[in-house]
Amino acid sequence: MTDATMTPPAPKLRNIVQEEESSQAAESQYTLAALEKHKREGLELAVKARWIAMAIFAVFLLWVHPHFEVIYYIGILALLCVNGWFIRRIGRVGRSRMELLLIFIDLFLMTLGMVGPNPLNMDMLPLAMQYRFDNFIYFFVILALGTMAYSWRTVIAIGIWTLVMWMSALALAWWFASPVPGLSEAAAAAFGEGSSLAETLDPNSYAVPIRAQEVIVFLIVAITLAISARRTNTLLLSNAGLERERANLSRYFSPNVVEELSQNDEPLKQERIQNVAVLFIDIVGFTRLAAGRDPHQVIVLLREFHARMEREVFRHNGTLDKYLGDGLMATFGTPSAGKRDASNALDCALAMQDSLAQWNRERRRLGEPEITAGIGIHFGETLLGDIGLNRLEYAVIGTAVNVAARLEEMTRRLQTPIVMSEDLRLQAEQETPGRELSEGFACYPEQEVRGLDAPIKVWAKR
Repeated sequence: MTDATMTPPAPKLRNIVQEEESSQAAESQYTLAALEKHKREGLELAVKARWIAMAIFAVFLLWVHPHFEVIYYIGILALLCVNGWFIRRIGRVGRSRMELLLIFIDLFLMTLGMVGPNPLNMDMLPLAMQYRFDNFIYFFVILALGTMAYSWRTVIAIGIWTLVMWMSALALAWWFASPVPGLSEAAAAAFGEGSSLAETLDPNSYAVPIRAQEVIVFLIVAITLAISARRTNTLLLSNAGLERERANLSRYFSPNVVEELSQNDEPLKQERIQNVAVLFIDIVGFTRLAAGRDPHQVIVLLREFHARMEREVFRHNGTLDKYLGDGLMATFGTPSAGKRDASNALDCALAMQDSLAQWNRERRRLGEPEITAGIGIHFGETLLGDIGLNRLEYAVIGTAVNVAARLEEMTRRLQTPIVMSEDLRLQAEQETPGRELSEGFACYPEQEVRGLDAPIKVWAKR
């Protein structure tokens, strides 16, 4: 065997590669869209929660410290609200330097408000006293809000940035701020020189071990939340994959079958006997129509025909059982029986005829030949169930299916677009009392149907 026989032609190979790349690109785009939606929803929620939290903090500050200098802290809360608005505007999936900068500004404003001296405060308190108010707990609010919208890496970054910023502020305060004279001496005199109590209660003491404890606990919490956020992202991507698979299923199965499949781990149901409305449609004279035409044109014609007919099947709560070359088979009442299965089948057949009429008007304008189709509909007993072992197919079989197919063939002999059985007509009238279905149809009693022992009554569209 030569290399030429083993290697596919270059154009075919390129097509395969292009199809694979297109599939991967579509999958990536689908996942990116899911992430973008998650990011947008998270940002919206986080910003709204931020605004509510800052409003609560502002009221709380006014309550516990009803003095003029509290305006400084309320101003910082307002800046945090404005910064949140900017984050929402520019937030997107992926690494954004501007978004990271705004998050950094968040932490800087928080640190400045907690550690820096209040310019409106006239009291000469030691700067170390700023650390005694336990304001560090407010950083946990920013961290919690961050888990709603940011990646796990960003959550860890918030933890690390807070540690560095808080300890840097502590170092700068310790280096540049001057202790208030006499306070350390008074604490030593009151509690004993060198005692731990004197060091703890010294107004000039920064209590460095406690400050380190704060940021270490904060970093541990940040890492824990980041791991949780990463697991959430994994679940999101998995869910996006499931939604993509469901979307792919909907390209081959009708929505009601996809819904049934998505809600059950087991095959649809055990085999059972059930009354179902069955519809067959087929293009009349397709062989003659396709003769001499370019195969690509034939495929395009079939795709448009199938798309129009499929749309009507789904619109009338039907199940597209299978494509049959230039036709299709649809069922109404599968996988679960409904209250209007026969009526839906008849309405679908009439809607298909209207859709073909509209399509033919378009084709006449383009100088294309008209498309005519025969439709057969019947209501009767069928056997439903899965066939196959690993590759399952939901099958609808039985005499009712055969009768519907024969009625579709009968449209040629009766020169009509639609033939329905008496059984379907009676069932449809029972489903919708007061509806007279014989109008617009001609009755043909005693019609021989191949496969049936006795002739049946049928109705043909005038």
